[in-house]
Amino acid sequence: MTALPPCPKCQSEFTYEDGPMLVCPECAHEWAAGEPADAGEKVIKDSNGNPLADGDTVTVIKDLKVKGSSLVVKRGTKVKNIRLTDGDHDIDCKIDGIGAMGLKSEFVKKA
Repeated sequence: MTALPPCPKCQSEFTYEDGPMLVCPECAHEWAAGEPADAGEKVIKDSNGNPLADGDTVTVIKDLKVKGSSLVVKRGTKVKNIRLTDGDHDIDCKIDGIGAMGLKSEFVKKA
């Protein structure tokens, strides 16, 4: 039996194979078996699969309700100078008339 590589996130040695994927039982991280352990930075992509970068301009592809208020970010709203972050909402931005907020990359497309 070949030794499996440790988890790239938590360095746990208890990884196991699940089909073509490797899984860490301690932190639940999954990665492809052929992928190197230090895969580098996470690439954030828009709804069409285009990679996003800090400073890009994006367009909202559906109406989004703003949690905690009655405001709505309308479909077609352009958002300039985005900042990419880690977490659930991977885009930080300022929207005219609404203010600073976080967006998910699945609801925008690169302009």
